[in-house]
Amino acid sequence: MCLLTPSDLHRIFEKLDVNNDGLVCLEELNRLLQMTGNSCHYSLEELESLVEKKSLGFSEFLFFYNSISEQKNGESRGGEDTEELESDLVKTFKVFDLDGDGFITSQELECVLKRLGLWDGKDCRTMIRFYDTNLDGRLDFQEFKTMMLLTKA
Repeated sequence: MCLLTPSDLHRIFEKLDVNNDGLVCLEELNRLLQMTGNSCHYSLEELESLVEKKSLGFSEFLFFYNSISEQKNGESRGGEDTEELESDLVKTFKVFDLDGDGFITSQELECVLKRLGLWDGKDCRTMIRFYDTNLDGRLDFQEFKTMMLLTKA
């Protein structure tokens, strides 16, 4: 999948830092990993052992993200198989398909992007229309898969 920019990560960090203390606790970090369908699954104890802290500042958050990204990229370069890619895409699709009806609407896309701090204020209908090959105003899994594979970094 596409790697996030430092600006994207900063917005996500700010959303996670609900008490504005400049720190993100491991529970919030773990929730983010699960919510985004990240295939790296850690218990809170494993996360604490990995980062050796109970909370992360922004620079530590960036380092953690980069470490996981490098790990995933290394796996991909080693020959990520089609089944794993498909599984990751299904998990990601489910993150955006908020009502579980098998389609992603522009409202769902906007809602998830806002939740992640990635919405730039643009109309999500344009993105949906661009990849909506059957012109029903929403993305099914195949259309979503095409979008993700065409925008892969």
